[in-house]
Amino acid sequence: MNLKKEERTCLFIDGSSLYSTSRGLGFDVDYKKLLDFFTSKTHIIRAYYYAAILDTEDYSPLKPLTDWLSYNGYFLVTKPAREFTDSTGKRRVKGNMEIEIAVDMMEMAPHIDHAILFTGDSDFRRVVEAVQRQGTRVSVVSSMRSSPPLIGDGLRRQADNFMELATIANNFTRRQQAETQRPRVGTPSPIRHPADQMSEPDLDDDETDIL
Repeated sequence: MNLKKEERTCLFIDGSSLYSTSRGLGFDVDYKKLLDFFTSKTHIIRAYYYAAILDTEDYSPLKPLTDWLSYNGYFLVTKPAREFTDSTGKRRVKGNMEIEIAVDMMEMAPHIDHAILFTGDSDFRRVVEAVQRQGTRVSVVSSMRSSPPLIGDGLRRQADNFMELATIANNFTRRQQAETQRPRVGTPSPIRHPADQMSEPDLDDDETDIL
């Protein structure tokens, strides 16, 4: 992984991207373990988590997660998502966080040694290059093992280091099929994306698109 204990490091987590990648690989992310894992390997200055949240009167399934993150070591960045109906009649949500992530990476670059970006979107290649020009090392966390691969070739080539999510996932995730097993008495529930805690019949096309 090429993590150095003495490096000042920031995590930049595109919540939607990490959720999609981990689900595609058959994992559920435990966000407490994720932060603990990277904190044990390097000097974490800040851990950003980015999420676009649908601004409606209905209860958002993201709220338990975002509330927990904001009180447990993450710096939460959110903005309202926009809901619309596409040409096929499906409900969809648009809420891109690229600008927010890019701005924070550029602002933090002079103050850190290492930026770890959780995304596979090749649109970030230019901001990664810009951050590198300021002397900051950049690692990207995504996956080549999904079908199709969820990491853009341009972004993977630009990054100083590519971390395969499937390789490091056992440190902070668990298999989805474990959801059906009864936890031992006294064992705390892991902190995961709220959509991971929904039963499979509830994850219809509309809900999946919105999440």
